[in-house]
Amino acid sequence: MTPMFVTNIPPVGWLLIAVVVLVLFGRGKISSLMGEVGKGITSFKKGVKEGAEELEQAEAEAARDITPEEDKDKA
Repeated sequence: MTPMFVTNIPPVGWLLIAVVVLVLFGRGKISSLMGEVGKGITSFKKGVKEGAEELEQAEAEAARDITPEEDKDKA
C-alpha cells in the first residue's frame, strides 16, 4: 500500500526533489548508483532463473523410475 504522502506530491514537487538530489550527490554519483541498481536487478533475475532450473531438475530426479530391473518384468 502506498503511503498517503507519496500520492499527494504534485509533479512539480517531484521535480524539485530530483533537482535537490542531483545537487547534493552530483551526476556521476547518481549515475554509478543507478548502474549498481541495474546490476543488482540483473543478478536477482539470474538467481531466480537458476533457482527455478534447480527446482525443475530436482523434480525430474524425484520422478525418475527407481524400480530395480528384476522387478520391472513382474508388473
